[in-house]
Amino acid sequence: MIYQFRSKAGPDVIMLADLTKRIFDILACPLEPRGILTVEQLPKLIFVLESAILKDLEERAQTKESAQAGAEKSKSTDRLGQRAHPFLELMRQAKAKDEPIMWGI
Repeated sequence: MIYQFRSKAGPDVIMLADLTKRIFDILACPLEPRGILTVEQLPKLIFVLESAILKDLEERAQTKESAQAGAEKSKSTDRLGQRAHPFLELMRQAKAKDEPIMWGI
């Protein structure tokens, strides 16, 4: 399934279900076929997603150091920050312009 997120604040963001589910799990928000992220929710959700991205970067740095020390290489190349960036940017734009984000409409 494909999700298309819309806001008057910026361009639409289209994501596949696997990434959308991962982001919504991080945000602790239910993922419904249709929904809205309100302006009031955005500051907290932005903070949560940014924190998860930083945590992912720290874990990757530690894994890389371990790999250089002789441990197994990490097989995961799925960088959260890279994949979630368009959605995070839409959330930032929506917050700045006091606009909600909607999907499934």
